[in-house]
Amino acid sequence: MPVESGNSAAARQVKQKRKSHSLSIRRTNSTEQDRPGMQRDMLEGQDSKLPMALRSNLLDLFGQIEREFENLYIENLELRREIESLNERLAGEGQTVDGGDLSKGALKTKASHSTSQLSQKLKTTYKASTSKIVSSFKATTSRAVCQLVKEYVGHRDGIWDLAVTRVQPLVLGTASADHCSMLWSIETGKCLLKYAGHAGSVNSIKFHPTEQMALTASGDQTAHIWRYMVQLPLPQPPADISASLDDDVDFSDKDEADGEADGPNECPTIRVATTTLKSHQGVVIAADWLVGGKQVVTASWDRAANLYDVETSELVHTLTGHDQELTHCCTHPTQRLVVTSSRDTTFRLWDFRDPSIHSVNVFQGHTDTVTSAVFTVGDNVVSGSDDRTVKVWDLKNMRSPIATIRTDSAVNRISVSANQRIIALPHDNRQVRLFDMNGVRLARLPRSNRQGHRRMVCCSAWNEENQACNLFTCGFDRQAIGWNINIPALLQEK
Repeated sequence: MPVESGNSAAARQVKQKRKSHSLSIRRTNSTEQDRPGMQRDMLEGQDSKLPMALRSNLLDLFGQIEREFENLYIENLELRREIESLNERLAGEGQTVDGGDLSKGALKTKASHSTSQLSQKLKTTYKASTSKIVSSFKATTSRAVCQLVKEYVGHRDGIWDLAVTRVQPLVLGTASADHCSMLWSIETGKCLLKYAGHAGSVNSIKFHPTEQMALTASGDQTAHIWRYMVQLPLPQPPADISASLDDDVDFSDKDEADGEADGPNECPTIRVATTTLKSHQGVVIAADWLVGGKQVVTASWDRAANLYDVETSELVHTLTGHDQELTHCCTHPTQRLVVTSSRDTTFRLWDFRDPSIHSVNVFQGHTDTVTSAVFTVGDNVVSGSDDRTVKVWDLKNMRSPIATIRTDSAVNRISVSANQRIIALPHDNRQVRLFDMNGVRLARLPRSNRQGHRRMVCCSAWNEENQACNLFTCGFDRQAIGWNINIPALLQEK
């Protein structure tokens, strides 16, 4: 009987300790409820480049993480106290019943069993808590919904570049290594016109801002300007793209089948250029129209960029200074500014706004080849590189980037949406990712064995006039793809 009374007294003491501890937990939780508000007030006074909506969302998520770990810590302390009381009770029962200490093996077994239960409980609680937090974080950061709309198949080799016309009728243009450039109906995916005037790979295509003219750059060391006239076919019901692909067929066989398709062969073909620009001594890798469309700029592997007059075809300026081959050139949509990128890890900003002074600024923000640098509608330049980074620069202060995006693969020819300011990044690893101008990732375009690109993605281009198909990508799988990108209102408010 003395043994029973001793055990009951010990049990009552443990219960009282647990009761008082639970009361202290309640008091602690009640005082900690005001902590997120205090932290938010403190952080709101600090300088940050993040939008307020995003900062508030992050603060809420971090507050959830802190509360979950605090609850785990409190529960851990309580379980440890229970283990200690259990070991004390086991030791007391061993002395009373057996008249001596329990064997070390028995105590070790009991303690090991209790510890394993504690460990399993902690793992289960931690996994459930973190999964909930991560799920909520993913739900708030996935701000773009992407859907494949149309595939444009017909080239016999990889597609280097693509663009959308800037005047009606709106068509898609592609430049391919098969020495051809094609114009496509955006709605039906049918080839409307083929340009076969180049003797080498067509590396770039750009459309005149106000007329039905195209500018293409080629590996034959020339750039061509040619006029086009197309008539859009009647829209057709959307086909089931997934049903047309067979997973059991090797992709190399599919490439051969694409090249033998009848559709592109039925297109009208243009073989003579309106204007030929041929002052370069190497591959012409890119070309673009200056604002107004009266001049064009070309970038070449001969380490120079040339400025031409469209009407006379005369060379106006030769832009030299890069130490290695040029990879891209781009013009500002409203000002006489040109940016050229190069394998020398730099990109250069050329200013032609003053006819008497042609200034140039050199920017060394990357550690590998700068694959492209493009202007935005505002005062920003976005540069992408083989060093797996993309950087956003302010034209008014380009000493350092205002945002840096780090990726897991080399970045090719990027594009920026004029209306929503979304950056589309095509990668060597077949992925296409979307970011905002602050460097926040919005989405990744879907890619599987049934849809998406199957080889390196070379270029991306936005189409601001067509909401049903507003982003295009092309790659070395010989196809271009049209996507529907749906941006929620929350992102558009930024």
